Amino acid sequence: MGKIDPSEITPEHVYLNRRQLIKGMGALAAASFLAACSGDRERGASPLSSATPATGPAATPDPLEDTLTPYDDVTGFVNFYEFSLSKTEAAELAEDFRTSPWEVEVGGLVHSPRTFTLEEILAYQQQERIYRMRCVEGWSMVIPWTGFPLSRLLEAVDPTSEARFVRFETLYDPEQMPGQKTSVLDWPYVEGLRLDEAMHDLTILATGLYGKQLPPQNGAPVRLVAPWKYGFKSLKSIVKIDLTADMPVSTWVTAAPSRYGFYANVNPNLSPPIASQPTERVIGTGRQRETELFNGYGEAVAHLYAGMDLEQNF
Repeated sequence: MGKIDPSEITPEHVYLNRRQLIKGMGALAAASFLAACSGDRERGASPLSSATPATGPAATPDPLEDTLTPYDDVTGFVNFYEFSLSKTEAAELAEDFRTSPWEVEVGGLVHSPRTFTLEEILAYQQQERIYRMRCVEGWSMVIPWTGFPLSRLLEAVDPTSEARFVRFETLYDPEQMPGQKTSVLDWPYVEGLRLDEAMHDLTILATGLYGKQLPPQNGAPVRLVAPWKYGFKSLKSIVKIDLTADMPVSTWVTAAPSRYGFYANVNPNLSPPIASQPTERVIGTGRQRETELFNGYGEAVAHLYAGMDLEQNF
């Protein structure tokens, strides 16, 4: 039997019903990864175990969230400057964006550089991951992603011992992406992670949301999601990944280095402007909640930054 699409098992309206989601959590409650992150379940959306197949039950958002963010809000309120500075206009401008054929070139300090087709990327076992996403602008969502750990792709190219960082690059195509005809940012969009951040199980390459194919305005056909970091870190429509010895210079660091640091970890205590909000507006609920260090995923990721000054390395 072929793989079953999660949307064929869990209808969209069921995703929005927290009580029904919780009923499906029994088998996951004892999963080792969730146990390791048990402190986060009270504060942040819990990830699935990396061993959970795509056909398994989805994780639940934290108790502070009554529902997941509605699909229309997730897909209709987006930052994708390659198309438009308007959050609501991007979906319309991206409607005819061509995502096939698509390739992602992975190279740099690796033993086995390789170009992956979209079909090869989708052949990786897709999982359901429900994560909170915090935007540096002061709002948040809870999104059910479909994807797989980035580590699987990186393991396939076998990083060398010199590799310490991972550089990501978005498609540059001004004819399809009219926002790239402007000088608002230095195109193409570039982001980066430390290699240990990229290899962390929470870091995924997302190919869908709500059990559906990833919409163009949300970064189709493949985007990065690192839930303990501000949303701008998770770049969309990836075409190139390079492993490097030196820290990549990311797009927003280039644009405003005093405001945007390389790490972009969610930190409500930061002093730089824009990234210092102690609360966030929860899209789709009409309410505010307190912003938490590492977006509520601290028990899973804080060890990555042991001994670091999180204000100097913001």
